[in-house]
Amino acid sequence: MKPARPPADTATHERLYRSLRQQVMHGELAPGQALTLRGLGKQFGVSMTPAREAVRRLVAEGALTLSSSGRVATPELTSERIEELASIRALLEPELASRALPRAHFALIDRLTAINAANAEAVARQDSVAYIRTNLEFHRTLYLRAQAPAMLAILETVWLQLGPTMRALYSRLRRNEPPHHHRLILAALRAGDEPGLRLAIRSDVTQGLRHLAS
Repeated sequence: MKPARPPADTATHERLYRSLRQQVMHGELAPGQALTLRGLGKQFGVSMTPAREAVRRLVAEGALTLSSSGRVATPELTSERIEELASIRALLEPELASRALPRAHFALIDRLTAINAANAEAVARQDSVAYIRTNLEFHRTLYLRAQAPAMLAILETVWLQLGPTMRALYSRLRRNEPPHHHRLILAALRAGDEPGLRLAIRSDVTQGLRHLAS
């Protein structure tokens, strides 16, 4: 017996949810950018119902904000909120990296090296969205080896809230080379150096954000 297909609205909503979630996380939308259900429906070619459901889920995750007047927008973070989210990253990401270290085989390190090369290409092109996307891909690829899905899910909600702000940070810092700490992360993985890995991860995920919060 064939499994029942999901209703069309459900499949449409899921596609819209994932596309919009990715746009927010990768900094494709500016901080405080307003969104409307009508505009989303037109952009993605969907009806109001899946658009409303996708927005509801993203508001629950912190990817979007909903004001008392019903205005939907991307997060516009205060310095205090940036500092708080940076602190969460500093706690979670070294722990995930530490748990991943025993499973950091040569193929994983080669994969991370290739992602870092793509990150460097994005920097050379001054492509902020590609820079954020490859930067997060570098971290997520490592953390998946930690086999700690609950911690990674929590971390992704932090990345979601920070996505638009990370684009603003990139514009302010005007990077002309890939993150120095990525090379330190790769070196620590090759050496099996857990303290060095924790330090490199913590420095990498907090340094830029603290520039923005100051």
